[in-house]
Amino acid sequence: MRLFPRLFLGHLLVILVALIALFLVVEVSAPSFYRHHVEQMTALIGPEGRALRPDLERGMRRTLHSALLAALPFAVGVAALTASLTSRRIVHSVRLLSEGSQALAAGQYARRLPETGRDELADLAHNFNVLARSLERVEQDRVALIGNVGHELRAPLAALRGYTEALTDGVMTPEQAAPALRREVRAMARLASDLGLVSRVEAGRVDLHPTPFSARTLLAAALERFGDAYGERGVTLVVPEACPAPQVRADFERALQVLSNLLSNALRHTPPGGRVTLTVQEAGGQVKFAVQDTGSGIPAEHLGRIFERFYRADPARTRGEGSGVGLTIARGLVEQMGGHMGVTSGGGGSTFTFTLPGA
Repeated sequence: MRLFPRLFLGHLLVILVALIALFLVVEVSAPSFYRHHVEQMTALIGPEGRALRPDLERGMRRTLHSALLAALPFAVGVAALTASLTSRRIVHSVRLLSEGSQALAAGQYARRLPETGRDELADLAHNFNVLARSLERVEQDRVALIGNVGHELRAPLAALRGYTEALTDGVMTPEQAAPALRREVRAMARLASDLGLVSRVEAGRVDLHPTPFSARTLLAAALERFGDAYGERGVTLVVPEACPAPQVRADFERALQVLSNLLSNALRHTPPGGRVTLTVQEAGGQVKFAVQDTGSGIPAEHLGRIFERFYRADPARTRGEGSGVGLTIARGLVEQMGGHMGVTSGGGGSTFTFTLPGA
């Protein structure tokens, strides 16, 4: 049997039970009620009223029964109409949910249900829409990821094709082509490695080994790693002498990876003669690191998306430099270590900050 007939018959059965219960209650409780009134009436009439007592009781009983029977069709009609409307609304909501579920199963993630009312059915429609929006976002991310990976691979693949054709045609010798081929292979390997890491970061499956260490040790390791690169670019890397050295409890290698990513980004976006400043301070049980550059800054409309995978504020300028998921990885690692990452930017450069738990 379909849902609507079952709901409707179920409502009617409840109504029938309620009516039977009503008649039983009336039969049990009414006699004491109208006998009390008959006693009052016979007392007012006098001795002659005693002879009328049986007729009065029968008359009141007939009147009560007649009133109940007269009201019965109207009550049943109203109850049936109410049951029909209620059943239809429930069935309509279930049908919409069923059709929406079939649409989602078919990949139509833009499907939404109307959210009317304030009951559980409205909550169900709202939860369905939340699920649909989440699936739609996942699908959009999947399509964007495939497109971005293809775009990122296109450049090194085109370069590899060009060099191999040059080798085949004898335009280049193997010795001449080898450095360029190695460079493009390294770019593809880096992209593959970063994609694997970003998937583990977003799934929360990165192994972390937190240990206590000094913030000064982390800064020194970053300076050692990037000192030569900054010198070759003509960009000054500064750590203030008065910079404090609080203790941090985190995974040192992952923390260095985060800081290295920010320093690499700052170097790419800071022109020769510019400066990048590293600072650290304690803030409410957390240790806050900041990387401030004197580059062109990030437009305000891009700040909200700067940590998204493959998102670039200036695609033409940065394409090919890095895998495009470095900031996504950095934020994921910081959050898994119990910290938070943020960015501010103006006309005089950008400042990336991240916090790590204090030891």
